[in-house]
Amino acid sequence: MSEVAVTWREGSAERSAYWLGVSSPPPRRVGTADDRTTAAVALARVRSGEALVYTGDFRNARQLLAAMSRRLEGRRPTGRDPATLWRAEREHRRREHDLLGRILVPIEEGFRVPLRHAPDVATPMAEAVGPEARVPGLLPLRDLLGMVGAHEWRRKGVAVPALEARVHPHYGVYAPVRGEYVELVADAVRSWPVEGKRVLDAGTGTGVLAFVLARAGAHVVATDIEPRAVACARDNASRLGLGDRVEVLEADLFPDGGASFDLVVSNPPWLPDVARSPLERAVYDPEGSFLARLLATVPQRLAPGGEAWIVISDLAERLGLRPMDAIEVLAQRAGLRIADVRETRPSHARAADTRDPLHRFRAAELTRLFRLVP
Repeated sequence: MSEVAVTWREGSAERSAYWLGVSSPPPRRVGTADDRTTAAVALARVRSGEALVYTGDFRNARQLLAAMSRRLEGRRPTGRDPATLWRAEREHRRREHDLLGRILVPIEEGFRVPLRHAPDVATPMAEAVGPEARVPGLLPLRDLLGMVGAHEWRRKGVAVPALEARVHPHYGVYAPVRGEYVELVADAVRSWPVEGKRVLDAGTGTGVLAFVLARAGAHVVATDIEPRAVACARDNASRLGLGDRVEVLEADLFPDGGASFDLVVSNPPWLPDVARSPLERAVYDPEGSFLARLLATVPQRLAPGGEAWIVISDLAERLGLRPMDAIEVLAQRAGLRIADVRETRPSHARAADTRDPLHRFRAAELTRLFRLVP
């Protein structure tokens, strides 16, 4: 957590607080806003590079943020070339994130927000930034609302029909809301049994694929480079009573020691673009490096007769961000061949959102499971 102190003037007093933002750097210029500040005025000020510490009613702060978001939403990019449209939409979202992230709220001892009608956020904040975070602090309101939402997901869990159970995502760990990739793996284990096999789940996230495999009788090693994901997967393994069948390790793709596996499974990030937060690393793979490294290394870590299942969306191919035969080329280069392919259409909400400039590509998206063998 940042030890950077941010200073600003509130009336005639000068104030200082530690920066607690998790998805943006500390602001260089800080002013204040209150219940009289309109969305138009706030947008003009944040566009000038100023961040605003809200000093009024918490409910009004949320309304201001929502009004600013609506104004920004009206300026969505347009175009026909899919790659150009994608990059314009991504830049629009980046700019929106930066601007809305400049509405800040103060955080005091005990992770208390000293604004009227502010909710109790002590537990969500402790889960997200750690109980040792320095206070008094400043935090983007968007980050705080994300922490509260993540706490509710962690508390209630996300239903996973393939497990007939709930998985509890932690803050900063991608939730298994795109169920199609889980269903593909659950269907695959019925056709290609994994009972008694030693399996690696590379980039495990919440651990959901590892649990599907373990429930089918496999002994699973699940890896992730993100400490939050490792803690999350271990927590979920314990909740599901699978701690003796799923070993979760912090590692980049493969664990140290050179162990071999009967099956390597991975749902890698599917869009070759820059990830701007740990959460985004589940979706964005800069220059496709995760996928390329994974396939290049798989043959060295397969036991005799072993195979790999790579589950990935084809949205990047449809947008022109990756060649249509990218998986085949990478597999062939590594000395692997495609023994089988299974696919399914998306069931997530974004595929049905006609307001999305990329709707026609998301609606046509397929998620595929590639069965690769040496």
